[in-house]
Amino acid sequence: MAKYPFDTIEPKWQKYWEEHKTFKAVEDPAFPKEKRQYVLDMFPYPSAQGLHVGHPEGYTATDIYCRYLRMNGFNVLHPMGFDAFGLPAENYAIKTGTHPATTTRANIDKFRTQIKALGFSYDWDREVSTCEADYYKWTQWIFLKLFEKGLAYEAETPINWCPSCKTGLANEEVKDGACDRCGTKVTRKRIRQWILKITAYAERLLEDLDLLDWPEPVKLMQRNWIGKSEGANVIFKIDGHDAELEIYTTRPDTLFGATYMVLAPEHPLVPKITTAEQKAAVEAYLDAAAKKSDLERTDLAKEKTGVFSGAYALNPVNGKKIPIWIADYVLISYGTGAIMAVPAHDERDWDFAKAFNLPIIQVVAGEPPAIGKDYSQTPETCTTADGWAVNSGPFDGTPTAEFKQKIIGWLEEKGIGKRAVNYKLRDWIFSRQRYWGEPIPIVHCESCGIVPLPEDQLPLTLPDVQSYAPTGTGESPLAGITDWVNTTCPKCGGKAKRETNTMPQWAGSCWYYLRYLDPHNDKEFASKKAIEYWMPVDLYVGGTEHAVLHLLYSRFWHKVLYDLGLVNSKEPFQRLVNQGMILGEDGQKMSKSRGNVINPDDIIRDYGADSMRVYEMFMGPLEVSKPWATAGLVGVSRFLERLWALGEKPLADTPEAAGISSDQKTELLRILHKTIKKVTDDTSTLNFNTAISAMMVYSSELAKLEKLPRPFWEPLVQMVSPYAPHLAEELWEKLGYKESISKSQWPQYDASLAADNEVTIVVQVNGKIRDKFTAPIGISKAELEKTALNLPGIQKWLEGLTIAKVISVPDKLVNIVVK
Repeated sequence: MAKYPFDTIEPKWQKYWEEHKTFKAVEDPAFPKEKRQYVLDMFPYPSAQGLHVGHPEGYTATDIYCRYLRMNGFNVLHPMGFDAFGLPAENYAIKTGTHPATTTRANIDKFRTQIKALGFSYDWDREVSTCEADYYKWTQWIFLKLFEKGLAYEAETPINWCPSCKTGLANEEVKDGACDRCGTKVTRKRIRQWILKITAYAERLLEDLDLLDWPEPVKLMQRNWIGKSEGANVIFKIDGHDAELEIYTTRPDTLFGATYMVLAPEHPLVPKITTAEQKAAVEAYLDAAAKKSDLERTDLAKEKTGVFSGAYALNPVNGKKIPIWIADYVLISYGTGAIMAVPAHDERDWDFAKAFNLPIIQVVAGEPPAIGKDYSQTPETCTTADGWAVNSGPFDGTPTAEFKQKIIGWLEEKGIGKRAVNYKLRDWIFSRQRYWGEPIPIVHCESCGIVPLPEDQLPLTLPDVQSYAPTGTGESPLAGITDWVNTTCPKCGGKAKRETNTMPQWAGSCWYYLRYLDPHNDKEFASKKAIEYWMPVDLYVGGTEHAVLHLLYSRFWHKVLYDLGLVNSKEPFQRLVNQGMILGEDGQKMSKSRGNVINPDDIIRDYGADSMRVYEMFMGPLEVSKPWATAGLVGVSRFLERLWALGEKPLADTPEAAGISSDQKTELLRILHKTIKKVTDDTSTLNFNTAISAMMVYSSELAKLEKLPRPFWEPLVQMVSPYAPHLAEELWEKLGYKESISKSQWPQYDASLAADNEVTIVVQVNGKIRDKFTAPIGISKAELEKTALNLPGIQKWLEGLTIAKVISVPDKLVNIVVK
């Protein structure tokens, strides 16, 4: 029998789909809203390495689901594109002297070829690339809308700085406190930046998570990143200075236990309040702190460092003088950049107080304080739990929750504090000192200040230059391209300079799902008609590496567009699924350094795209990480060979014509309809591995037949088609059909035939399981008990014993009680 010729069949059908635009999505009003589905993959960054077998896992899952939906009468939008701006391409350009546009487009071509070789049913007419001017014109346009709403502003902020590369680094470019590119330890440097006011949307970003069908761990990560807390802002006067220090605390009930204050090294009060005696020590400490990243500074495991400013604050609740320290574990970007330290009830403060021999006063007891009990001694351990107030003046004995409300009321009455809500979320530093990114459409005019480009001057394109080397000043390489930088002010016509920072890679991926809706529209980013037809995204599939930032930034931009009346939904992605990672055969994450990367080109060459698709889905549940095993791939390949062999068998129009008896027909019908139900249920819920198992079992039954009856064979070919589409198309054509199998209707099952007619009965002796047997559903209690008692595996447990009673639960169990 001829071997399955995947190497000729797969290119044949890929060509057919492309020529016939089989998967082109059209906004057909005949499809009601409930019959439209927008299914989206997180689009890839096209690196020079190309795909490895882990990349297509999510793409395969969505493709199977989309093909299944189409066969069930849905209009499906399933697009693909490329996240093409970013640091790696620029680094490669600096290293090789090749323009990043050249390498990026070559990488895109490579990725597209690899993706198409897997037979995914994308509408390639909607392909987008974030580095193309007709795309980033609208990224710039959305930035201008943010600017108009006061959500984009300029400020001087500290950034990560690589002394070796002489450039600023985004947080994601810093690994373990070092430059991800050269390994040099990063420092901190203040630099002019563009910032987006994402904090203005913090509460909505938090609240609207409840609207989403997302994995709970992802929601939790977003909640933690936003970090909402409730407490109070409290004002401390500084002794001997006409200045105040405002702090935020979630535990205003511990104010009586504050024994020192801590300022972030960057706090503007540091130089004002530092005494002459402490000046040298403080300056040395500030210099050392500037060399640390935020992650290093806030690492709880690291030894606490700090320096005394020489100044004192006055505790507003009792007037006591408490020393003001400077320590890098406090960040200027969180809260007010200052804290009150209560070492008895905060672990970081406890460690710091112990290190510098500072007072520790217990102000929360684990039980209601007893009359006469002494709480003046330094506690032996730090306790962070709620309890009852002690050493807190008139509030002694008050439970924590009640005390919080009372002390906030007291602070507000005295005018030295107020109730406050705080978020860990910081405004988004949006500019990068890089060449290969979207130019920010802003000019700086000596007369007019910051001026946005008029919309009719978009896109502002990148200049085509030979050098992309960092300037060394912290500015973008664009700053050295004077012909591009020098321009005229759109407002007054005078001399002006272009903004030389570029947008981060996140910018293009914030809204790409909207451009897919209408990718060739040169009048708007997407028409209202297309947005109304498709949005929101029904299913979004991708890796957990984007669980926070990409999703958070996309949600923020979408909410701004919603407020502007430009989109129809509060949230962009209604349902999110994170696929697990495909590991190397050694169980480790695939990487070139480990030498465990599996190239999909090799798999397709040796086994075919369908084998790779089916194997990746058969490995285990979609959301679970699992190691690659070539032996498993071989097994799946044999399954497809079996299907091909079945297609070579003689066909019969009816079971009778195939020589199948009445009893055999009944049994096959039952197996077929159970299989259709199983594959339907599992495909619709993305449980692909168990759907494949069911088709394998059914195909084994068909393999026993000399002739294949069409009514038993065609439904299997249709069920296989989302999983192994090339093979299924070929088998469908051999069955005499002219149109693509993707246009056929998904097989339906008869519920009565698909229902189980047998159950497994558990048999216990004195409550312990000793055997099992299969019985027809609805078997009488008498028959149930008789069968259980006669089982050889049970009789040995009854030898020499007296049966006291037999308890049976219909269709479930029999428990024999003996003594």
